[in-house]
Amino acid sequence: MNSVTMHADAEARANSAEGDRPLWPALVNGFRCHCPNCGEGKLFRSYLRSVDDCSVCGQEIHHHRADDLPPYLTIFIVGHIVVALFMGIEASYDLSMWTHLAMWVPVTLILSLALLQPLKGATIGLQWSLRLGGFGTEDEADRVG
Repeated sequence: MNSVTMHADAEARANSAEGDRPLWPALVNGFRCHCPNCGEGKLFRSYLRSVDDCSVCGQEIHHHRADDLPPYLTIFIVGHIVVALFMGIEASYDLSMWTHLAMWVPVTLILSLALLQPLKGATIGLQWSLRLGGFGTEDEADRVG
C-alpha cells in the first residue's frame, strides 16, 4: 500500500462512524503528537491545546475528552522512575538532602513536562480508536457535548 492510498484511506475514514480504527497505530501517532487517523497532521497547536481538526485529513479532534488521564499517567510514570532512581542512589551513596533536592526536583520537572503532551496525544489516539468522547456516532457526540 503506497502513501497516496494510505492518505486516501485516512481521508475516507476521517469523521466516519464506520471502518477499522487500529489501536496501536493510533496510540503511536498520538504519542508522536500527530493525528491518530492519518499520522501526518499536527495534534497540538500549543503545548497542551489540541487542534480543532487535522490539517491533512480533516479528522475532527476538538471534542476529545482527555481530561485527567494524561496528568495521572504522567504522575504514575515519573513517580516510579524518580523514586526508583532515588532509592538506588540513596542505597549506594551518602548524599545530603540539598544534593537530593538539587537532583530530583529538576529531573521530576523535566520528565513531567516531557511526558505530559505525548501522553495526552496517546489518550486522544485511544479515544479515537475506541470511538469514545465524540469520536463515534453523531448521537454519541451529542451526548458528550
